[in-house]
Amino acid sequence: MKRKNNKKATRALTSVINKEICLKSKRSQEEIVGFALIIVIVAVVLLVFLGISLRAPQKETVENYEVNSFIQAFLQYNTNCRDQSDLEFLSVQKLIFNCYDDENCLDERDTCKVLNSTLKDMVEESWKVEGDRPVKGYELQIIVNEEEMLLLKEGNVTGSYKGAMQDFFKSGKGCEIYFKAYY
Repeated sequence: MKRKNNKKATRALTSVINKEICLKSKRSQEEIVGFALIIVIVAVVLLVFLGISLRAPQKETVENYEVNSFIQAFLQYNTNCRDQSDLEFLSVQKLIFNCYDDENCLDERDTCKVLNSTLKDMVEESWKVEGDRPVKGYELQIIVNEEEMLLLKEGNVTGSYKGAMQDFFKSGKGCEIYFKAYY
């Protein structure tokens, strides 16, 4: 009889253990399915955000304030040309009028040549157009008393550009500076 009871007890114990194992197995499967569902939801959300960000309009490559700031900056730039009267280095703004008046630097260099080389170096360094750059071309024009004094052009003229104009006067002479950056 003890053997029968032992068998019954063993079967009952085995049955309880099997039920516990099955329940734990089902819980584990449910947890894995839940985890996989969370991963799928996160992936879908990321794809939606990625799609929205790729469709967002691209920022223009050149802004008006950049072109205007460039003109203001190069007008204040001090060149390596000294004024004959007060021995100070001339700013580009002063050099424009000295060039118009056919004056020379203290070291006898032509102010127009200094102006041309200074501005050419500044524009080429600031607005690079070679290769796959966003700026495709530029145009810098300086007019004094309605006479074109300087024209620097480089690259391609496209239909899209940002431009700025600056005018100022000195001793009854008017100067207009136009700059366009093509993109």
